[in-house]
Amino acid sequence: MAGPVGFHTMTLQRRSIGFLLMTAAASLVLVPAIARLIAQEAPPNRREFTISARDYKFNPGRIEVTQDDLVKLTVRSEDVAYGFTIDHYRVSKRIPAGGAVSLEFRADASGTYAYYSNMTSDPRHGSMKGELVVKSK
Repeated sequence: MAGPVGFHTMTLQRRSIGFLLMTAAASLVLVPAIARLIAQEAPPNRREFTISARDYKFNPGRIEVTQDDLVKLTVRSEDVAYGFTIDHYRVSKRIPAGGAVSLEFRADASGTYAYYSNMTSDPRHGSMKGELVVKSK
C-alpha cells in the first residue's frame, strides 16, 4: 500500500511543479502587458496656462508641456483686440479688447510650434510671436 500512495504523491508534486512553472511563465508574459495597459489608461496630465497680450507682445513668450498633456490656455488682452493662432493644433481665436478666451487641445506630437497674432488691423500684430514646446515622453 505504501507504493501506490508514494506514486500518487509524486504525481501530485509533478503536477504542482508544472502548474507553478506555467503560472510563472504566464506572469512573465502577462505582467508587462497589463502594465502597458494600465499606463495607457492613466489619465493624461492636465496643464493650464494664462497668456497675456499687451503692447503687441505675448507673455509668456514660451510654454513647455509634455507630449499627450491636455493643455488649457486662457489668453487675455490687456489693451486692444488680438488674435491667437497655433497652426499645428488648428487653433485660431480672436481675443476682444480687455477680454479673454480659453481653448483646450491635446499636445499629441512633440516639437516646437509657433503661436502668433493673425490680426492684420495693425502691422505690429505681425511681431507678436511665442512658442509652444512639446517635449517627448
